[in-house]
Amino acid sequence: MTESETRTVLLRGGEVHSPADPFATAMVVERGHVAWVGSEGAADAFATGVDEVVDLEGALVTPAFTDAHVHTTATGLALTGLDLTGARSLRDALGLVRAHTTAHPGGRILLGHGWDSARWPERRPPTRAELDEATGGRPLYLTRVDVHSAVATTALLDLVSGVTSLTGYDQEGPLTAAAHHAVREAAHAAVSPLQRTEAQRAARTHAASLGIGTLHECAGPDISDEDDLTALLALVAGEPGPRVHGYWAEAISDGKGAARVRDLGAVGAAGDLFVDGSLGSHTAHLSEPYADAPHTGTAHLDAAAVAAHVTACTEAGLQAGFHAIGDAAVGAVVDGVRAAAERLGLARIRAARHRVEHAEMLVPETIAAFAELGLTASVQPAFDAAWGGEDGMYADRLGVARARTLNPYAALLRAGVPLAFGSDSPVTPLDPWGTVRAAAFHRTPEHRISVRAAFTAHTRGGWRVLGRDDAGTLVPGAPADYAVWRTGALVVQAPDDRVSRWSTDPRSGTPGLPDLTPGGPLPVCLRTVVAGQTVFVGPKE
Repeated sequence: MTESETRTVLLRGGEVHSPADPFATAMVVERGHVAWVGSEGAADAFATGVDEVVDLEGALVTPAFTDAHVHTTATGLALTGLDLTGARSLRDALGLVRAHTTAHPGGRILLGHGWDSARWPERRPPTRAELDEATGGRPLYLTRVDVHSAVATTALLDLVSGVTSLTGYDQEGPLTAAAHHAVREAAHAAVSPLQRTEAQRAARTHAASLGIGTLHECAGPDISDEDDLTALLALVAGEPGPRVHGYWAEAISDGKGAARVRDLGAVGAAGDLFVDGSLGSHTAHLSEPYADAPHTGTAHLDAAAVAAHVTACTEAGLQAGFHAIGDAAVGAVVDGVRAAAERLGLARIRAARHRVEHAEMLVPETIAAFAELGLTASVQPAFDAAWGGEDGMYADRLGVARARTLNPYAALLRAGVPLAFGSDSPVTPLDPWGTVRAAAFHRTPEHRISVRAAFTAHTRGGWRVLGRDDAGTLVPGAPADYAVWRTGALVVQAPDDRVSRWSTDPRSGTPGLPDLTPGGPLPVCLRTVVAGQTVFVGPKE
């Protein structure tokens, strides 16, 4: 342990969010763990026996957030590269490409992310000819906001032998499926080890500045590559910063495959193991056709393949998981996991805490099945904030009635389904308080959950899906992963106003959290600590 991890620290004079004491104002950290939480008066007994006393000056202390779905290198490349999420039109996007090209002369491949033609008045992505002109003929790879399709210049496509014969190739439009995967592989191969390390550091630094103490890296052969995952885990082992738990999204069928996943340092054969694609790219697998396209999307795995993967993972003591967005894809996952349970026994399947990423299009039957099978829904509330509502992308793709059913967090919680919140960054940005706000103020009112439940899903939920029930909360014995915040008055917010009024009564003993009413300011991170070690300190006022 480092010296900072072995020091004993008393924090006092603030608000400590802890179920051990809803009125706690102080906390003692010792050897990287929470040793005590309690009142200001009781803190006096510790003041002379610690290595350091920190005056919180009224600040709020909470568990550090866990982002349960991140692509770390891609996030760092977006932070340090070309970000098109703010582009308001096709013309604006092409202007940003030109400016980025000029600002980065030389031989490096140009990488960008975040275009969303559904938001643009032109309603179309840039053509290859437009990108060739904007870049002066240099290699460029630009992912759509959902990362399930991309556009590229001729110079990059020329690096991929036989790309024109691959599924998903389009002469002028976005690349999907196998063509996209091949071009992405070529783009990633052109990223130098130094670029990769710089991007990974940038992502972890940014996460720490937002009070995030843990990231779940969702890697895989169709997302990144083995070297990217192993380099990230080696970086984490050698430098302070947020923890990273790596997932490798490759289907396995036996113990040998499970051993290879473990050899990579991954905690599960899960994450973005694609059962389907995304709604924005028309590749999510639906039971009925899209409202704006005459097909039902793309199926990558069926129930039999899901069952084989879950069976192999469970027998090897390894966590399994899948990317599933459309209702047909979610149904395939449920059917496959249930088939594995029939073979191995329900208790073994539930104990493994297998997970499903995104799980956007759910019906009552699949929600009940998630609860029965012990599946964790690893979800991204920012998706609803970005694409929900009657005039959003979901409504364009599905029609208003089907769009209203998406991301039913309240129904999942009522059924007893564990939730773990994440961002899928760089699809939507790292933004933990914004994520909690998005769940509490869901665009569809019946899907809203309390701020407290959302906060739990974004702190403790990410630990529980790893099999750790002793972390993600500030109680004695828990890892000292916490963040210090400057914020306004603490309140209790729930969709039902009667619950809100009762919970804010001091007699309820319910710890308050920041007011996340839309339009108001979000808390500002002052310090982030992981295992007792400070990994971020905000600028002094």
